[in-house]
Amino acid sequence: MRHPPQLRIPATYMRGGTSKGVFFRLEDLPEDARTPGPARDALLMRVIGSPDPYGKHTDGMGGATSSTSKCVIISRSRQPGHDVDYLYGQVAIDSAFVDWSGNCGNLSSAVGPFAIANGLVDAARVPADGTCTVRIWQANIGKTIVAHVPVSGGQVQETGDFELDGVTFPAAEVRLEFLDPADEGEGGGAMFPTGRVVDTLAVPGVGDLQVTMINAGIPTVFVEAAALGLQGTELQPAINGDAALLARFEAIRAHAAVRMGLLDDIAGAASRQHTPKVAFVSPPQDYTASSGKPVRAADVDLLVRAMSMGKLHHAMMGTCAVAIATAAAVPGTVVQRVSAGRETGAVRFGHPSGTLRVGAEARQVDGQWQVTRAVMSRSARVLMEGQVRVLPG
Repeated sequence: MRHPPQLRIPATYMRGGTSKGVFFRLEDLPEDARTPGPARDALLMRVIGSPDPYGKHTDGMGGATSSTSKCVIISRSRQPGHDVDYLYGQVAIDSAFVDWSGNCGNLSSAVGPFAIANGLVDAARVPADGTCTVRIWQANIGKTIVAHVPVSGGQVQETGDFELDGVTFPAAEVRLEFLDPADEGEGGGAMFPTGRVVDTLAVPGVGDLQVTMINAGIPTVFVEAAALGLQGTELQPAINGDAALLARFEAIRAHAAVRMGLLDDIAGAASRQHTPKVAFVSPPQDYTASSGKPVRAADVDLLVRAMSMGKLHHAMMGTCAVAIATAAAVPGTVVQRVSAGRETGAVRFGHPSGTLRVGAEARQVDGQWQVTRAVMSRSARVLMEGQVRVLPG
């Protein structure tokens, strides 16, 4: 029996913030994968190595974590005033599923560099030295991201001295602006989908929880760590090794999704793993980050841990950081309640890998809270480029 050869597809493997993913130009994908549907999902799952019952992604490009099981598709933008369209797929690890319901804020930092390097930005707008501004249309959620990418010698600058907790080596700083990041078109079209900054969420087996549910950056539900019997200083082993606790978090996520209008019933949560996020917050405390670096209570406004794809994230998702900064700027939210000494317009929080500072501009208009933009700095670089090989379907 003759077996067909593997497909060879041009691709770039990139780190963006504290995530990694496989980047494609839309035009380089096989024709049947250039449009949404089963063929595209099957291709990306095979690239990553999912579904993998062993949970290792040995036979693919994935890293068997929510931070490293990602694919990105980039094309010239069809939106006026934008350079590129950016589509993000979160590939499940042990199930045959690609979640297209949200954005990846960390990989957003790699989109601008990828676009410049691949000729998707008008060459006349790329300086010999300085900063190139790339306007990105985030196609999953229909929002604009502006990336300020450093350029040296007419090429994307990747080396530098910008340090990001959760990333081992320093690199060049990429500044991101998330414009009008609230309201992703779901949950009633409001930043606070229930119309309240705090709600009581009844979760069978968990209890009645005081939560803040917000659509900003990514749909997120915030709860105080103490309400779950947690300290807020936990690292991955303490959470991800506790199956009963993970089940409680998933129950919270499912019930919040229904209350936020993202799902009709909790049974649909299994097919929407990427959103909403669940994050637990606490007042500032001393703790030791996963790298061994001490984090002092005096250096942060609050502590935040966030769940991603059923596990505690090793650092912080960029989109969730937008939600944190936005919620911290609104009086009365669960996040604002535990914050201490926060400077106007920005918040610095502690996460499992260290700390992160994010700015947000929130205001009240006709009784409704709005956020005009959120700003953060990340870094990005190419890890490998060439062709990814995929077994034909």
